[in-house]
Amino acid sequence: MNTNNNLYTVIYTTIIVVIVAAVLAFVSQSLKDRQEANEKADTISQMLTAAGFGTKAEFQAMGNAAVLETYGEQIAEAFTVDATGAKVADLDLAGKEVYSPSRLKAQNYNVKGGKSVTLPVFKFKNGITVVPVYGAGLWGPIWGYIAFEADGCTIRGAYFDHESETAGLGAKIKDDPDFQAEFIGEKAAFGESPVFEIVKGGAPKVDGKSVQDNKIDAITGATMTSQGLDAAINAWLGAYAAYFEAQAVSESSVETQTAEEE
Repeated sequence: MNTNNNLYTVIYTTIIVVIVAAVLAFVSQSLKDRQEANEKADTISQMLTAAGFGTKAEFQAMGNAAVLETYGEQIAEAFTVDATGAKVADLDLAGKEVYSPSRLKAQNYNVKGGKSVTLPVFKFKNGITVVPVYGAGLWGPIWGYIAFEADGCTIRGAYFDHESETAGLGAKIKDDPDFQAEFIGEKAAFGESPVFEIVKGGAPKVDGKSVQDNKIDAITGATMTSQGLDAAINAWLGAYAAYFEAQAVSESSVETQTAEEE
């Protein structure tokens, strides 16, 4: 065959493309289980970090198996709810079923569009409840997990992540522990709009104390990322409002009954 003619070039190129595509498909398929396992363990470590069971660095050092084991020991129940706060279905505890970023992305269209939603709720044995948030930052998706105390409004902790925010600026939602620490002890104003605010300067202060406990300070130099996270938190917590309001009523009833019995 004449290796200098166009037909040879086309055939040769086609064969190379087919071989490379086949190799890439094989590698991708071979690594699929490992990738999914890593994503699940990373998602669980983020939830555990938000709930105060440890730091993200500590969970990374433990390895996937230990993270899954810790989750199995601490989780009490996991299920989904709809926009009315009603339980839809149980999640698979034995299989450590979670909502990773790819799954949150699919649900985000319904949350933003006011359509029928199926929202995951993770309740731990110490009374902490963790729920996810998802939205758009400056350069790509941002997401995270917010943990609430048993009262259903006080924030126990939060952990946020991103796909491609600017290093040293928007990336601080993940990299700056001081930013995430701002959420601790604050409250979500379920039933109000906005539910929570990330604003420049944070909440107004009197004598050094915040007069509003559903506001924190935005990240300096990362306006778009801060606004994106603010929008994500409000959209998702707004979708969870009916559930948490019902939990607050239930918790109040239990406290009243206990007080009467005493």
